[in-house]
Amino acid sequence: MSTVSSTELRVIGADDWEDFRAVRLEALADAPDAFGATLAEASAQPPEVWRERAAGPGPVVLAFADHGPVAMGGLFVPDASDDAFVWGMWVRPTFRGDGVAARILERLLEHADRVGRPVVLHVSQGNDSARRLYERHGFVTTGEVQPLREGSPVLIDTMRRR
Repeated sequence: MSTVSSTELRVIGADDWEDFRAVRLEALADAPDAFGATLAEASAQPPEVWRERAAGPGPVVLAFADHGPVAMGGLFVPDASDDAFVWGMWVRPTFRGDGVAARILERLLEHADRVGRPVVLHVSQGNDSARRLYERHGFVTTGEVQPLREGSPVLIDTMRRR
């Protein structure tokens, strides 16, 4: 059985904060150079912060397998911007390569289309598999490059959906 057929996507809410926290901390531990936050910073956040992040603004999508959440992605849709921002895309290594990330991204893009927002995201330089996923979904590099976070040698590229 492929992992695609054994995963269920769900848009979560505030009450799902513990599942969100679990998969987010796993993602930060697995891929520290893919996220603006660090594992230490995220681990120190109280439950109220996790509830707020799980509730939006914009959907947070988790992929669940029999044993819990195995992938995530979010769409930040702030009132103060014309753009929507994809963030936090990650899939547990044993579930990679079967389209789980594409399904999450498609769900987020459907939401952006419904609310009429152009979509922007950041991808770490050297993360070629993520870049290929984004390019297959219509994203192009804007030429804007910045550090992943203050003091990080990792650079991220901004990509915008055509």
